[in-house]
Amino acid sequence: MTTKGPSRKQIIILMSNDNILKFMKESLFHIANINQALKNAKLEILVDFICSDMASITVVTNKIAIQSDLYIIENYIKKVDNTDIINVDTPGLP
Repeated sequence: MTTKGPSRKQIIILMSNDNILKFMKESLFHIANINQALKNAKLEILVDFICSDMASITVVTNKIAIQSDLYIIENYIKKVDNTDIINVDTPGLP
């Protein structure tokens, strides 16, 4: 299936390259934890996968994210032990 323009199911989080490498090493663990946090908040959205590029990570979800979803994902990423929170920008939709 093809789409015109970016998908609204993507959340782009800007990070430094060091943070991206550290975060992606345990991405499956992070997906499970984010999904658990979303489930605990009784939200219907789930993270399908996380991918990275040189300046950011992209969190792909099963539904369009709303502000409360972004807040939960942002808080989780900022609380990850090996992430330097100074180099993490708040998530945004493309």
